Amino acid sequence: MRYATNLHAAGRPRKLHGSFFLAALFFVGCAGVKSMPDSKGSHAPPKTPPLPAQRVEPSGDAETRLRKAAEAAGVAFPLTSPHIRIFKHDRRLELWSEGKLVTSFGTALGADPELDKVRQGDHRTPVGEFYVCTRNDLSKFHLFLGLSYPNTEDAERGLRDKLISAAEYRQILAANRSKTRPLWNTGLGGEVGIHGGGTGQDWTWGCIALENSAIEELWLACPLKTPVSIQL
Repeated sequence: MRYATNLHAAGRPRKLHGSFFLAALFFVGCAGVKSMPDSKGSHAPPKTPPLPAQRVEPSGDAETRLRKAAEAAGVAFPLTSPHIRIFKHDRRLELWSEGKLVTSFGTALGADPELDKVRQGDHRTPVGEFYVCTRNDLSKFHLFLGLSYPNTEDAERGLRDKLISAAEYRQILAANRSKTRPLWNTGLGGEVGIHGGGTGQDWTWGCIALENSAIEELWLACPLKTPVSIQL
C-alpha cells in the first residue's frame, strides 16, 4: 500500500514575547535554512561546513495512529479526500476525509497570531482558502507542507494596495488556477506552510507549527492540492 510521500496543546498557548527569540528567527525560513546576511547584505559563508540535510521519513507509529483514527471515524484508509481545517483562535488543526473528522492537533502560529496576514514580514498566519502546493522532507522543521498563500483574494488586495505589480498579480492568479505554487517573494510574503517544531507557544513567522509526531501523520495523509481552510 502506497501513501503520499513528497499534541496536543493543553489550552490556548500564550502569544510569544521577547525580542531575542524573534531576532534569532529573523534569519531562519520555515521551508528551509538560509545563511545569515553580512553587513553589506550578502550572505556570509558559514564558519564550518554545514551538515548535509537528512530526509525525514514518517515513523511506523504515525501510520498506525492515522489508520486507527480513520477506522474510528469510519472512513477509508489511506484517506481518499483529505481536507485540513485550521482554527487560529483555538490553536487547532483538524484533518477531515469523506466529510468526517478524522483527527485533530494543537498548533502554534505566527508571533502576531490574531490578525490576517497582510504583507511580507508581518509575522501573521493568513486566513482563507488554500491548498498544499509543495512538500519538503528536507525542512529544518522536520517536514513542511507549503500552502498556496497568496491566494487570489490576497493578490487582488496586493494589487490594489500596490504591494505587487500587475505582472506578479497575473502570475499568482495563474498559479492558483493550476493549483501550483504561487509567487513567494513579493510584498505579500510567502513560504507559509504547516511544519513540525513544537507547539509550546506562538513562535513562527506565520506558519502553522505542529508537534513532529502530528506533522508525520499529516504528511502521510495529505498529497499536493489537498484543500486547506484557515479561519480566525
